[in-house]
Amino acid sequence: MLSANHFNALANIVGNENCYSDQAHRLAYAYDATRQSYAPDCVVFPRGEADIQAILRYANEHKIPVVPRGAGSGFTGGSLSVDGGIVLALEKHFNKILEVDMENLLARVQPAVINSHLQAAVEKIGLFYPPDPASMDYSTIGGNVAENAGGMRAAKYGITKNFILALRAVLPNGEIIRAGKKTIKDVAGYNIAGLLTASEGTLAVITEITLRLMPKPKFARTAMAIFPNVEAAMNATFHSFAAGVTPVAMEFLDNLTIRAVEATYKKGLPTDAGAILITETDGNVEEDLRWQLSELERVFLANDASGFYVAQTEEERSAIWFARRNASQSLKVYGPTKLNEDITVPRARLPELLRRINEIGAKHEHQIPCFGHTGDGNVHVNVMTNKEDAVRYHKAERAITEIFEAAIELEGTLSGEHGIGLSKAPFMKLAFSEGEMNLFRAIKSALDPNNILNPGKMGL
Repeated sequence: MLSANHFNALANIVGNENCYSDQAHRLAYAYDATRQSYAPDCVVFPRGEADIQAILRYANEHKIPVVPRGAGSGFTGGSLSVDGGIVLALEKHFNKILEVDMENLLARVQPAVINSHLQAAVEKIGLFYPPDPASMDYSTIGGNVAENAGGMRAAKYGITKNFILALRAVLPNGEIIRAGKKTIKDVAGYNIAGLLTASEGTLAVITEITLRLMPKPKFARTAMAIFPNVEAAMNATFHSFAAGVTPVAMEFLDNLTIRAVEATYKKGLPTDAGAILITETDGNVEEDLRWQLSELERVFLANDASGFYVAQTEEERSAIWFARRNASQSLKVYGPTKLNEDITVPRARLPELLRRINEIGAKHEHQIPCFGHTGDGNVHVNVMTNKEDAVRYHKAERAITEIFEAAIELEGTLSGEHGIGLSKAPFMKLAFSEGEMNLFRAIKSALDPNNILNPGKMGL
């Protein structure tokens, strides 16, 4: 626990109304979406960048852990205070859109701006911010940057890192740095903005983000196809891109997920289907969209799709997307505990990955429904188990390890968008050599020699 002197020093920086060590605040900031619990010693709401400077200088001098936090919506424990210390809660005073520049197509925002709020604000004036994580209605832009979040539109537009022009941040010693510029091109110096992206709050506290925007496409069309098995759907995915089509999104649900959604929501889904692919195209020329849909239909049917359905109204479009957007919560029909991971492989390796996952599930006697972003090779794997059954839960954990091993063997990675945080840290040795891990540690040590920023994360 922090001493009374430390707490009083922090309260003197931000004011008593922005510094709390009571049980209610400590409990409220002890959780994220992993449902693990690590209570901080205190919760501090900095009012501005100067407060963050002063807090970090004090914490660095006294070697007090500091965990930056936005909405706490992460799936890997990235914002949990595993060593106690200070939660630096940004949502209260760092939630403003500072600038939307129509001429240069960019926005400057504070880190606690909610993703969907930014999207709505720029779309009102005909602009577009594509990254759309499933948590977009409550996750923050700062958290998206810290985890390099993706989303359903990543197949065409990429992920958060593809839209970051510049960052402003405070280092653990209190020094302010600016990484990147508003310019489209910038090759002067090291790519520090790239280094801070996906660093999960371990290197600096981001205080301002400059993002690239785009003109909003005028048209969008959504379609769905039904396949006899997952392999056919995966083959259709990478053959679509090879045919020259660039869909905004290419999402899939396997049979277990289809059945779970139907059991939960009764939407009339084909429960005998091996897989469903949901795809969307957008653009400014309707003829181009018609060509893309025609090519998608041709490729899907050539890969054994039993039908190709294009939404004709906004209601039909929403109905098609409902299954994908509600897939995760429907899986509770298979068990009370879900071990969910977001492994990623090259698109052409998806058929083999899904086959391996099926074999692992059979071996360990667990159902493993899968869904996700086939357009970018990112699969959400869900091992359904029961944490109260120790023997069964151990089998589930072993299945997760083998799934990670399979992803790495197939030239993939541990995470496509959720990050490493606390829960995936033990698996870093599967993906990186000791030399590579030592390089990560050297970077961390150079920027944070006293290891005060988000310690215990990413296996560092």
